[in-house]
Amino acid sequence: QVQLVESGGGLVQAGGSLRLSCAASGSIWNINRMGWYRQAPGKQRELVATITYGGITNYADSAKGRFTISRDNAKSTVSLQMDSLKPEDTAVYYCNADRRLDTDPRVTMDYWGKGTLVTVSS
Repeated sequence: QVQLVESGGGLVQAGGSLRLSCAASGSIWNINRMGWYRQAPGKQRELVATITYGGITNYADSAKGRFTISRDNAKSTVSLQMDSLKPEDTAVYYCNADRRLDTDPRVTMDYWGKGTLVTVSS
């Protein structure tokens, strides 16, 4: 099992910045990709950004140029620096990690944090 705990959400004005952090604990070996997803009220959960163990990143179009994902493998943490925030970025942000099974590395399991609320006021 992997436990993920997010921190850093809050209220910020449009144009401001926030930094989200997520710490993984438990069976943290074999974690490959970590990332951030978000869910706005009345909408489906959507990808924000992901980063592999080797540092390959992937961003949603809405995040490109404004958000930066980073990872510290030694500390098993992943962060999301969010700049130039917009009211439409308001959502609960969830940390995600996928981990290869010890018994079959071809199979991965997804783990989720409980989420942290980001509110951007206009």
